[in-house]
Amino acid sequence: MDVPELLKSASLLVPEETATENDITVRDIWDYLVRDEWEIALGLLEELGDGRPLPLAFWEKLADAAEQLRLERSAAWCRWRCSEIRHGVIRAELTLRPAAEARRTTAISGAGVLRPMWDIGHCSPTGGRAVSIAALWVEGMPYLEPGGRATVRLVPFTPSHWTHLQPGQQIAMHEDRTVAGTAVILEVHHPATAMPAG
Repeated sequence: MDVPELLKSASLLVPEETATENDITVRDIWDYLVRDEWEIALGLLEELGDGRPLPLAFWEKLADAAEQLRLERSAAWCRWRCSEIRHGVIRAELTLRPAAEARRTTAISGAGVLRPMWDIGHCSPTGGRAVSIAALWVEGMPYLEPGGRATVRLVPFTPSHWTHLQPGQQIAMHEDRTVAGTAVILEVHHPATAMPAG
């Protein structure tokens, strides 16, 4: 499908009563599509999808359209949302250790590139610490500096490892044996229960 077809098809998956914070609806988006303003239409559809759970097909179509438009961050976000639907998502408040206290001395990418290990309370068969892997997306920021703090979204590689987590729990991020940061769980959404963006 070409970009206009993908965007039209995605818009048909949004309930008519859905609106953005600025009261933009699917009808408004159709006006942009008629005028071939595809990038604007894509951005508004993303906003509509962030306001309520929408099906996997919606995000897949937006990702394909963003890739055809060569909008890398938008494509990455839409692919990320697909992963959230498939694997679940945990929102947390992450605080990285300062560069002087940790191995990491450079900022981490906010666009879902990093896949750190997390101590989420499991033990190995020998009684030692067991870690689980989850990809990390920083909300509203292109990167997070050492010592920085931000709300993050975690997509677990093995969702069943993460089902015991509850809001308020603290987990530790690792890139090696040392703690790279700590996070306090804000929300937990299991696979196929996609959540709005924060």
